[in-house]
Amino acid sequence: MKGDGMNRQANAAPTIIRRKKRKTGGAPHHGGAWKVAYADFVTAMMAFFLMMWLINATTEAQRKGLADYFSPSIPISRVSGGGDGAFGGQNLFADEDFASGTSGIDEARLLEDLEDALQLAGGESLVAEQAMRHVITRLTDRGLIVEIFDLPDASLFDADSDRPMPVLAVLAELLAEVFALAQNGIAIDGHTRTYPVVRVENPVWELSAARAQRMRHILQEAGLAPERMRRVTGHADNAPATDQNHAPRNNRLEIILLRGAD
Repeated sequence: MKGDGMNRQANAAPTIIRRKKRKTGGAPHHGGAWKVAYADFVTAMMAFFLMMWLINATTEAQRKGLADYFSPSIPISRVSGGGDGAFGGQNLFADEDFASGTSGIDEARLLEDLEDALQLAGGESLVAEQAMRHVITRLTDRGLIVEIFDLPDASLFDADSDRPMPVLAVLAELLAEVFALAQNGIAIDGHTRTYPVVRVENPVWELSAARAQRMRHILQEAGLAPERMRRVTGHADNAPATDQNHAPRNNRLEIILLRGAD
């Protein structure tokens, strides 16, 4: 019996184990490439909507500042340089170009650049932007004139005095910062509105001169070099800015960055 069992075990068929191979053909797996493409699309849309929001929510001066930030040209704003101040610690021109106000660079171009720089600096904060409501600039044969004037709802000085309102300190800082880029001389002219003739003493001469002197002190406190001051003059009400001689708009100061010959 034992021999028969051994014979049956020997005659049994061997067990065969087959391993099925996976097919390598067919459609490939997409992996995560579509996720990368989708993320790029979402990022582009976010950038687009951010750009549209900035266009609608910023002033022209602020948009110019943003353009300067992403421009490869020389930086001329606080956000486009590594230093403090309206020009980010950078000087638009070499210091030697300003020794006489005319050498090495066309002075008309210089004055235009400084005019643009002042407008740009005025758009860098809400306080500066509000202060710049008082300012207009123009280029003349005398130089760059920065005219600062009373508004119907905001005066430069307290009542009929030479006591400055806070806005003058803000404007003085902007002017001192921009004017520091040149070495041209500076003049200050004071003007007032016309006062009623019924007053016993007409204050226009003393008031216009006192306000011009006060502005000189404020500019120097803001960092303007005293030796650059050429003259400070009070013109009373002799050169009104409007046809309405009594209008507050005639209360104004003209800070002039003089041409090199002056």
